[in-house]
Amino acid sequence: MSPAQDLTWPGSFSGQIEHRLFSQITMNWRGRPLTSHEVVVATIASTRTRTGLRVEAELDTGSYPLGLSVTREQFRALPVTAHPQRGAWNYTVHPVDTAQLVGVRADDRTHTRQAALMALADERLTGLPAAELARLAALLAPAQAAQAAQRRYEQRGGQRRRAPGAGSRSLLTDADRVLITVVYLRQVCSQNVLSDLLGINPNSIGQAIAETRQLLTEHGHTIAPAPLRFATANELTIFVSTSAGTPTRSRIPELLSNPALTGMPRADLAAMTQRVAHLQAARTERHRHRRRGGERLPGGRGGVFTQKITDTERVLATVLYQRRVCTQDILAELFQISRRTIGNVVAEVSPILAQDGYIPAPGAPRFTTATALLDSLTAVALDASTPTS
Repeated sequence: MSPAQDLTWPGSFSGQIEHRLFSQITMNWRGRPLTSHEVVVATIASTRTRTGLRVEAELDTGSYPLGLSVTREQFRALPVTAHPQRGAWNYTVHPVDTAQLVGVRADDRTHTRQAALMALADERLTGLPAAELARLAALLAPAQAAQAAQRRYEQRGGQRRRAPGAGSRSLLTDADRVLITVVYLRQVCSQNVLSDLLGINPNSIGQAIAETRQLLTEHGHTIAPAPLRFATANELTIFVSTSAGTPTRSRIPELLSNPALTGMPRADLAAMTQRVAHLQAARTERHRHRRRGGERLPGGRGGVFTQKITDTERVLATVLYQRRVCTQDILAELFQISRRTIGNVVAEVSPILAQDGYIPAPGAPRFTTATALLDSLTAVALDASTPTS
């Protein structure tokens, strides 16, 4: 493989520049230890060819925060022109007026991130009062500091070489990491939603959650799932800022558990769900163990969003399908998941309900659309609220 092929520059320069410039730089510093920034800059600047290539290089001492994420809108707004051949790798980024980049400045990012963190601290999302959340963050702070020191030691491969405080800083404080972990474990939203909301790349979000989740487990803290679900950052922001009601997706299980559909009182349905909970948990863990090929590593995600539907919702969906209230396609539409997921749910939960002795009661209404089903529940609610003479 040629030196030009060894060096990969993902598209910021055309193929002509990559092969004619960087291949020469690579050959010029071949075999030379790059022990400092000064050596790197000097070696690049000393690159010369017989055909007249002269390279100028200087060290950029600016500070650039790590872990920032670019939104799709910001990326699409860049003046990028793809080349006719292999445009995904070869393209031109045109100059742009800095006034057009006001919305993506570091100060603006920081302000937006702080506002998003304040929104995530809403008690309806965390399930914890602000004082209790602060106490939890203070309790975990020493362990977080030790965890961070160990991680940096392993990354460096030895002791610290610079004074404390030098180098890049995390975009999230220890308290922020506790907050986003609590929200994630509450199953309020996915890591991608948190990434879009905070402007931080998903890898950084995932690492923060995995590490903090491990500490929560070690300290014996269990975070219960919330009834709220948000598919996008915009939905979550609107909910917090406008004090809106429960999102439609979150109201679905309550609506569908109507005795007119399930054929049993809500208390009986809840009791059955509770009885089969340990069977569901055992089956899920067995399935994950097979997929992993072993035990789960400490701090792993543990399938928080693997099923995209809670165990309670799985039982409810199976009951509705066995009573032939509607098709699996309609259930998939109501729960906002794929048809394949609903099919797996029914196949997995049906034997568990049979083992518990559940027999579907006959006489359930049959609906051909999700709208008709929801409209029928609205009519039932109106009839129930109408006084009789």
